Amino acid sequence: MESSKRVKLQGRAIFTGKARGTALVSPNAIGFLGGVDPQTGVVIEPGHPLHGECVAGRILVFPTGKGSTVGSYTLYRMVRAGVAPAGMINARSEAIVAVGAIISEIPMVDQIDLERIHPGDVVEIEGNVVWIG
Repeated sequence: MESSKRVKLQGRAIFTGKARGTALVSPNAIGFLGGVDPQTGVVIEPGHPLHGECVAGRILVFPTGKGSTVGSYTLYRMVRAGVAPAGMINARSEAIVAVGAIISEIPMVDQIDLERIHPGDVVEIEGNVVWIG
């Protein structure tokens, strides 16, 4: 029988808040402008490992962001459309996704060992702490 013990990871809060959801994990960077449909929350970047997956209401786990600064506004549009991730976790945040999380009020943490989080894990973000399980 598997242990039901929760795993605690501590990182740096980019936008402090609380979020809970199922982990959607990408080994690749994500660019929101042109990479995620702002009306549906579906990853549309051709060849991306999450192509066809919907980020809405999930904890989006990815190494870092990429692309245009308009990606920040794309995250904001996703919130307005009700299709944004519940929270985001990065190994290393960069300005585009960080600004998007802040203006959209999406809880976000970085400096997390992403190898500890697996697709389908139940994940909670509380400030700068990530709980798995």
